[in-house]
Amino acid sequence: MIHISHIRQALLMFLIVALFGLIFWNLKLFAPAFLAAYTLYILLRKPCEYLTNTRKWPQKLSVGIMMLVSFLIILAPMYGFIRVLSVKIKDGFQNKEAIIIPLEITLLKFEKYTNLELRTPERVQVLSEWGVQQASQVVNATLLIFVMLLITYCILWFMLSASAAMERLLFGWLPFQPAHTTELRKELDNLVLANAVGIPMMGTVQGIVGVIGYAIVGVEDLWFWFFMTFVAGMIPFLGVSLAVIPLTMVLVSKGLIREASFVLIYGFVVVGSVDNLARMWLMNKMGHTHPLITLFGVIIGLQLLGFIGFIFGPIIISMFLLLVKMYAKEFKKPTDPLSN
Repeated sequence: MIHISHIRQALLMFLIVALFGLIFWNLKLFAPAFLAAYTLYILLRKPCEYLTNTRKWPQKLSVGIMMLVSFLIILAPMYGFIRVLSVKIKDGFQNKEAIIIPLEITLLKFEKYTNLELRTPERVQVLSEWGVQQASQVVNATLLIFVMLLITYCILWFMLSASAAMERLLFGWLPFQPAHTTELRKELDNLVLANAVGIPMMGTVQGIVGVIGYAIVGVEDLWFWFFMTFVAGMIPFLGVSLAVIPLTMVLVSKGLIREASFVLIYGFVVVGSVDNLARMWLMNKMGHTHPLITLFGVIIGLQLLGFIGFIFGPIIISMFLLLVKMYAKEFKKPTDPLSN
């Protein structure tokens, strides 16, 4: 016979889960804002503590200054990227021939050297329209991030203003032993640093090195190609090729064969080497995020957050895997083969 207290407990748990599901369903649009706020909280917590405890600044003033600095660091590159990309997409909509003709010329020259038949009007038209459509969707999704940023910083204000109480509440509810909870907090800090700092750093280094080479051969729209290389540098496997190959095709379509050859070789040899060296340094200093986690995280992040999803997307997957790891440590049996 089931005891009445067990029935009451089950009913209460059902009520809690049902209400949580109802709240989450109606606020699921803002779930990325909570993730972004926690990520920024980890990055800003120690600077705020330094200003408050060491420099003896008022806590609210310390929080406000650090939030303003972080907002400017995030907003300025995002605004520049959106502005440059929006202009390019607008030009593409108004003058599709500017995209189609260079593609046709490039494919024609490629067919001439390889004796392969790749160029048909239908393929070129479909490829051009697909590229413009996908880029437009990224920009539209990115524009929504400004609303998310407002919500993120509202949440972040309360997190930083009451950091100790927030951490007690957050980690106190976790069903882990104290030692495992401490390990979880440490690993969370490491994965946030590896993703939120390391991934943009990878893109920035490759963007700077790449734009130096582009400037040598007189490439136009250096800012645009810097942002393209910056974004491409954050994506594993394909990486800088997503910027170098399109730029090479543009130069070839203009008849600049020597410049195109230089950009292609420079991109894969020099910028590619910088990518490998930077990743080795990142693994030693900030920890390592598996390339597949970064790749799938970027895909998820773009759908959820737009451009800034390049950073926060991999954190979602990393947090999920970290929680699975901590669950296995907490609840595995001593005789479990995983314990060896």
